[in-house]
Amino acid sequence: MNSRLNLSLVSPEKIIFEGEVSSITLPGVVGSFTILPRHVPIVSSLKEGKLIYVNKEGEQIIEICNGFVEMSGEEISVCITLKKNENDGNK
Repeated sequence: MNSRLNLSLVSPEKIIFEGEVSSITLPGVVGSFTILPRHVPIVSSLKEGKLIYVNKEGEQIIEICNGFVEMSGEEISVCITLKKNENDGNK
């Protein structure tokens, strides 16, 4: 089984990140949650907060306003609205 997830992270303006990650933590409407490989399928709305994913460069943090996530198999699709002060999406 794969120990990585394929993440597609987009906003209405641009593709923020596409690639492999080992985990992603999201600010869900009912609380923050982390998706790891072999996670059960999920669809969730996101609220304002920190989206954190770990790729080969390390931990990446993005401040978001809202969005949604869909995960099935090892594929994660996240559509978000960035906070106005987020320039490149990474900190």
